[in-house]
Amino acid sequence: MSDDPFSPAQQSAIDWLETNHASLSRDHQTIWSFHEPSWREYRSSQFYVDRLRAEGFQVEQGSAGMPTAFCARWSNGSGPTLAGYAEYDAVPGQSQVAQPFRAPRPGTTKHAAGHTDPHSALGIGSFAGFMAAKGAMETHGIGGTLVFFGEPAEKMCGSKPVHAAHGYYDGLDAAMSFHPHSFNALTNGVFWDTTSAPYWSKIYTFECDNPETWQETVHGGSVAHAHATARAPGAIDAVCLMYTNSKMMKESMLPHTGTWTLNEFIPVAGQAAADNLAPAYSQIQYSMRAPTLAMCETAFAVLDRNAEHVAAMTHCTVSSAWITKTRAGLPNHAMAEATYRNFVRLGAPVWPEEAKAFAREGQRHLGHEPMDEPFIDEMERLTPPLEAEAAFRQQLPAWQLNYAADDYVDYTWHAPTVRLYVARPTLKPPASGKRYPEWLRHAMNGDPACIDPMWSKAAQVISTTLIDLLTDPAILSRAQEEFRDRTGGGVGGRKWVAPLLPADFQAPVDYNWPEWVVTPRGPEWSIL
Repeated sequence: MSDDPFSPAQQSAIDWLETNHASLSRDHQTIWSFHEPSWREYRSSQFYVDRLRAEGFQVEQGSAGMPTAFCARWSNGSGPTLAGYAEYDAVPGQSQVAQPFRAPRPGTTKHAAGHTDPHSALGIGSFAGFMAAKGAMETHGIGGTLVFFGEPAEKMCGSKPVHAAHGYYDGLDAAMSFHPHSFNALTNGVFWDTTSAPYWSKIYTFECDNPETWQETVHGGSVAHAHATARAPGAIDAVCLMYTNSKMMKESMLPHTGTWTLNEFIPVAGQAAADNLAPAYSQIQYSMRAPTLAMCETAFAVLDRNAEHVAAMTHCTVSSAWITKTRAGLPNHAMAEATYRNFVRLGAPVWPEEAKAFAREGQRHLGHEPMDEPFIDEMERLTPPLEAEAAFRQQLPAWQLNYAADDYVDYTWHAPTVRLYVARPTLKPPASGKRYPEWLRHAMNGDPACIDPMWSKAAQVISTTLIDLLTDPAILSRAQEEFRDRTGGGVGGRKWVAPLLPADFQAPVDYNWPEWVVTPRGPEWSIL
């Protein structure tokens, strides 16, 4: 922690967070308990909408045609327009109670969703930071506008490219992106040059609408029904062939340079309840993380060709639709420096003994010797930007400027944006060298002693940086000058990359995404 004093407005924001810590912790528990998956975050988004309206924000619910998205705006007069956001989607199959033993949440099964990163704390940390800044603006008469977005389906990189394509990020002066730490090389700090990579996802739909044309009647015998007739291969064969052939071709799609991944999800596989009827309908989704847009284009060109051939082989038609297309992240050193400077002044988060006791009990439950200090040392130290950058560069080829993926990158092409990381509870590796199961990490997400230090520290950094951007024109001017330089003139400049989705893009909310539903049999996890 630095001795450099905060301004009265910044101190007001810090005091507001301390005063409201208990209620914000309860708010986090509310979002964590909803644990709603992508595109189905109805209660979570409504919680934020109601809270923001109560705080005096003008809220557009269902922004850009996304039912669980929102855009909230509050102004205190003339001044910069600063943006941030909440995420709140959980991940299917990760249901875990906030206890140091493995068990799904009460009333659910292990197949239900759970918060993994966790977006519940990501959202509350950002929300708290913006509310603290708002309080300081009112108290000290600071002019400016705060825009707070609800961004659903981050696990699909789903909403931010849609908001960007529909123009919601136009006119922003700066934006702040916060995420629980993902890399031990960057626990408490900011991205510098190496930022997140593009993420593209497309869904292929196979349909067998005319199975009767597969073979002539003369070849099927004289049976009136189709029981003895060879049925068309249909949609199950199509999705199986698409999966297996594309899996076998992965090594031929791109050279083995850079870090890239291509993964599949099958939401519908056949839709045939009778063995003698051709399966009529199936879908497979492909999602790719790659360092460059050209690599994404190459891989999906191969997938498109595969889909056409598979459809012909299985007597199906095929259609495809984009789920998302993000750009690569654009750095901004001025924003990173301003944010990290406040982080230094505030100091790293500190975890109480109750959190360590929870972690030790989890270690004991797994048969490991509990540690006096169960958390990694990096959790309670700051990571200088250049130190983190050097760690990234050691593991990446020189040409690769982008790594992993997150859809926050779409903000970076519309306003100077910082990517803030704050440490989340992470256990030291056991002496055996074995990995901990993911459920223990997810359990700590729901324990206040374990997770509150993360989101509350993020809120402090966000609020004090927002005040800097609102009250020190030089900071914002440097950030915007750098943004114009990197884009070749700002939005629309010669080096600017436009949104990759069309302006009339309809968000993919109507597919059969997994969700928790209530039926006459009771609540159950369902893919409809």
